[in-house]
Amino acid sequence: MGTGPFAIPSCDRILSSGHTVSLVVTRPVVDPAAKKQPVRPVFSWAVEHGLQVFEPPSINSPEAIQRLKIEAADLFFVCDYGQILSAECLNASRLGGINLHGSLLPRHRGAAPVQWTILSGDPDAGATVILMNAKLDAGPAVSVVRTTILPDETSEHLESRLAILGAKCTEEAIEKLSAVSVIDSETIAGLGVQQDRLLITKAPRFSKQDGQLDFRLSANYLVRLVRACQPWPGTFAELAWRGSDKKMRLLIRSARAVEESSARPAGEAWQVTQSELDSWKVNELGESWPQAIAVSTGNGLLLIGRVQPAGRREMSVEEFLRGHALTNGGTFVLPASPVKQLVE
Repeated sequence: MGTGPFAIPSCDRILSSGHTVSLVVTRPVVDPAAKKQPVRPVFSWAVEHGLQVFEPPSINSPEAIQRLKIEAADLFFVCDYGQILSAECLNASRLGGINLHGSLLPRHRGAAPVQWTILSGDPDAGATVILMNAKLDAGPAVSVVRTTILPDETSEHLESRLAILGAKCTEEAIEKLSAVSVIDSETIAGLGVQQDRLLITKAPRFSKQDGQLDFRLSANYLVRLVRACQPWPGTFAELAWRGSDKKMRLLIRSARAVEESSARPAGEAWQVTQSELDSWKVNELGESWPQAIAVSTGNGLLLIGRVQPAGRREMSVEEFLRGHALTNGGTFVLPASPVKQLVE
């Protein structure tokens, strides 16, 4: 059971390991008449491999559960599906279900675990396969993989890595369950590690407004927000040129932070050269930047390396400044009301 891209490497691993996939369950298209249809990688994967597809509006409806019982499956594998399975639904297979989740549970339960892992400043990320129950991401962990988050790594890049790493977790979990005849309390205790309720954090889906940058917050936090919001919802701010009526909405695609003190007010922006970037050791973190836009924040400087002007393609700041130089400096417009910091 899956819809989005995070499930695909595990689907490939299951199929290549010789298991019989009797049915692929995916979210249906809500409006078939719409010109722009949602991307459904798991549906496309199933069609490509000639597998039977089931698209119930609700997986927990009596009709859907009856359809699942017909398959008499040993196990449900669930990943990036978008619906929570009820206890009755899980009982439609012999061993219930396992779920691959993109975090080190119990941290970051919810729809956006990878984004919240980066936003929270965690040094490590991971994927966890749990034995499912009727609560969200709450079952015991059967298999776990951990990886260090890379410098400048975005949610998009980290999620792709975790999907691949998680496929091995999926295979390990299925192998553990292959020797089990029935799921009971004793079996569950032997299969996995119960999650510590005291360590639970939530990872709700981001909204479009969550990407608005408020330079009254710290540079370190804003950098994490920029990385967490790639590719969606993206982080944005409006740049105004000093001494001019010119303004432009920019998506901020890449940013780093330095602790260089500045007496300038939050939001004040100016262009900096490679020599300044080298003195701050910015280019030792990853991709080299020949130029950047520096912005004063509530704590430290935010350095911007890549932007996307509204309605245009993404580009380096070096390219952007060739047509929109900040010779006299500028200001990123602050939100009328302070934006609440989502995590410390």
